[in-house]
Amino acid sequence: MLENNAIVKVTNRDNGNVGYTIPDLNNLVRTFSPNETKEVTMEELRKLSYIPGGEKILRDYLVIENEEAIEELLNHVEPEYFYTENEIKDLLVNGSLDALKDCLEFAPAGTIDLVKKISVELPLNDVEKRETIFKMTGFNVDSAVKIDKESKEEEEQEATKERRVGAATASQTTGRRVVTTESKYKVVSK
Repeated sequence: MLENNAIVKVTNRDNGNVGYTIPDLNNLVRTFSPNETKEVTMEELRKLSYIPGGEKILRDYLVIENEEAIEELLNHVEPEYFYTENEIKDLLVNGSLDALKDCLEFAPAGTIDLVKKISVELPLNDVEKRETIFKMTGFNVDSAVKIDKESKEEEEQEATKERRVGAATASQTTGRRVVTTESKYKVVSK
C-alpha cells in the first residue's frame, strides 16, 4: 500500500478538460487539459475515489500511471485502459476488426472518445471499421469526416479572401459617407 504522500503520475486521456474538487483537501480544485500529465499525491487520489463520480473520473477519463495505485483504487482494469493515442492509431490502421470491437466494448469512455477523434483525424479508410464504430457507439465517422473536410475548406476560403478595392478608397468610389468619431471641436475643461 502506497503512503499518502507518494507521488503518482496521472494523465488526462479525454479530448476535453477533466476537473474535480476535493472538499476534504481544503476544496482542492484540479483541472487537467487534454493529454496533460500531473503528479498528485496518493492521498488526493484516495479522496477523489471517495467522492461521488470520483471513481468514474479515475476509471474513464484519467490514466493512473502506477500499478499499485490502480490495484488499490480501481481493483481491476482492462488492457484498453492503458491505450495511448499511438496505440489507438495503430489499432485503427493495422489492427483487426475483432481487436477494435474489444476496444469499443471494454475500453473506458475516454479511450472510446479518442477512437472517435482519431478515426476522423486520420481519416479511417476501412469501411468495416467505420461501420463498427457507428454500430457500437452511434458515432458516424463518415459524417464527421465530411463535416471536418467542409470546415477546413471554408477556413481555406476565408484565408484567401482579398479586397478588390482598398478600404480607404471604398468610400470614395461608392459615394458612401464616412463617419468619423473624432470631434471638430476642441474640448476645454476648467
